[in-house]
Amino acid sequence: MLFCGKKSYFAAVVCIITLTATVTLSYLQLQRLSNRPKIIQEGSRCRGKITNSTITALKDNRTFIISPYFDDRESKVTRVIGIVHHEDVKQLYCWFCCQPNGKMYVSKANIDVHSDRFGFPYGAADIVCLEPENCDPTHVSIHQSPNGNTDQLPRFEIKNRKAEAFSVDFTVCISAMFGNYNNVLQFIQSMEMYKILGVQKVVIYKNNCSHLMEKVLKFYMEEGTVEIIPWPINSHLKVSSKWHFMQDGTHIGYYGQITALNDCIYRNMQRSKFVVLIDADEIILPLKHPDWKTMMRSLQEQNPGTGIFLFENHIFPETVSTHVFNISSWSTVPGVNILQHVHREPDRKDVINPRKMIIDPRKVIQTSVHSVLHAYSNSVNVPMDTGLIYHCRVPLQGNLPRESLIRDTTLWRYNLSLITNVNKVLHQTVL
Repeated sequence: MLFCGKKSYFAAVVCIITLTATVTLSYLQLQRLSNRPKIIQEGSRCRGKITNSTITALKDNRTFIISPYFDDRESKVTRVIGIVHHEDVKQLYCWFCCQPNGKMYVSKANIDVHSDRFGFPYGAADIVCLEPENCDPTHVSIHQSPNGNTDQLPRFEIKNRKAEAFSVDFTVCISAMFGNYNNVLQFIQSMEMYKILGVQKVVIYKNNCSHLMEKVLKFYMEEGTVEIIPWPINSHLKVSSKWHFMQDGTHIGYYGQITALNDCIYRNMQRSKFVVLIDADEIILPLKHPDWKTMMRSLQEQNPGTGIFLFENHIFPETVSTHVFNISSWSTVPGVNILQHVHREPDRKDVINPRKMIIDPRKVIQTSVHSVLHAYSNSVNVPMDTGLIYHCRVPLQGNLPRESLIRDTTLWRYNLSLITNVNKVLHQTVL
């Protein structure tokens, strides 16, 4: 009897598991079917005004569209980088127009709000829609409903539709230049260091900066190094200059930095071999190699298949300086002279140094600031003896005496080229 009871119990458990699995699979199939594009109009033409704005608010004023990108790494989808209210935005639809047949398709979106919101009500989001079969739509509209009039909806170009050969090896993404940014000297030094290390393109999401900084940016744009993405996020949301929510009525942290970083990855997915996610006051310094190209070749050989390389951030306080490289002509330029700051703070006990990244953008799905959230490859922490982030800023350990700091003159290996190049830029822009 006891044996039979066990058999009956086992059979019941198997039955329940089978039933649950069947129901779950049926639900997922229904979900997939409901997300498949459906024809809603035939013989019409694509309507709605094409928008070129970097940030476009939808009518609900809870959804903000940055840009759609074609993504066929798993299935044929349009992935729209956006910002949404994490509670209020429940459903969205992609409206695709297929030319030349004029068929209009609507596809229910999967709204994936990134996990790193840091408490703010608005966060970066991927709005992902399956694309119609036998159609490569060039534009898409986003709407709260599967029904309605497309005439009044803004239309967005779907980028990355055509595969391209890499035009550059390294692109630096600098998110959210704001606060009337005027650290001109350090910015020029960083730009010239990036170029020495092998960067061909720097993408800057610019909210605002000083008039003098505008002149410098214009120079680098005309040179072909800098691409400016206008970033008027404070026209749409109450922004915080801090990364975590302070319950002060702000909507999103650090001027929407995470959204800008994700957009920059997809924007450069087809054209750059690597994307570097750092700030303008940060430089990834190779210690064993002369430049990034040779460093990354070595790291990839040591870590085959890895697409995310994380470098430790180390603070070089701008309050501690040396008299070496006190260049008189630079003294009239606003900003920090990084060549005079070669003392770094020691590691703090029980505190993990944050990291910034060099990534293969084709292996990344979603990123945060100091780590990748979802990817198609592993991440590796780069040893400090291979490379570190030189971060010249206000100190984190301001009470430390000078003798407690670590003298690190790695930056001086590049001083001859750096001084020559910075002087050329200054004489064409500021001096």
